[in-house]
Amino acid sequence: MTYERTLISSGSVYEPVVGYSRAVRAGDFVFIAGTTAGSPDGAIGGNDPAAQTREIFSRLALALEQAGATFGDVVRTRIYLTNIADFDAVGRVHGEFFGDIRPAATAVEVSALAAPDMLVEIDVDAIIGSAAK
Repeated sequence: MTYERTLISSGSVYEPVVGYSRAVRAGDFVFIAGTTAGSPDGAIGGNDPAAQTREIFSRLALALEQAGATFGDVVRTRIYLTNIADFDAVGRVHGEFFGDIRPAATAVEVSALAAPDMLVEIDVDAIIGSAAK
């Protein structure tokens, strides 16, 4: 089986250097890279893991839209936390977006993310057309 492959860029200067894309669509499958609230001026949301998560979901929404998908098409999420104690706050925000969709989800604590002010990173997988009707 052959899938048409579409690369979706966020415009990050790191994409060509590291060799990755914000998202890849292959057929009806969409894979979005780990997404943070990072910015040149520091993490959007500051020290608030819930605020960082809301910014992450804003960025994920844009990547999904560019790939022709919606949150309803998401089948898997992975949440990386620098402090597992933030899980409840981050989980509540996750629930705001996925309460009825209920993708498979994983949350793990990691020792660090790409910058010290980033508290949360999330990646998602979607299958276009899989949203409940």
